Amino acid sequence: MKPKILIGSVIIVVFVIFGAYSFLQSNVEYTDFEHAKATTKKVQVKGYWLQEKESYYSPPTNQFRFYMVDDKNAVMKVVLDGGRPNNFEIATSIVVKGRYEDDHFHATEVLTKCPSKYEGTGNEVKQSS
Repeated sequence: MKPKILIGSVIIVVFVIFGAYSFLQSNVEYTDFEHAKATTKKVQVKGYWLQEKESYYSPPTNQFRFYMVDDKNAVMKVVLDGGRPNNFEIATSIVVKGRYEDDHFHATEVLTKCPSKYEGTGNEVKQSS
């Protein structure tokens, strides 16, 4: 076998293995807090912010802390690396990405779903006609 073909084959195999590994690491599943406690993988949890519980930003650690409830009504403290996300106060639901650590969910990212200004009951359109 020619050395060029052998080297080319090895390079292709390395790239395929690297690509498969990267895909598996970036594949983040949706789950709830109960399953997040049981796994060491990065997961996504969909839920709602509990406004009646305390939430605050800590400048020395650059962390935003709040409580949320998932779709199965489990309440969990969430610690986000960084400041409060935009539109957090008006979000209708949130998705946190991260891992369960110690007694809290350590989030690396928070996605907010805000009400759309284009959604409505339709009464506004009926009144303008």
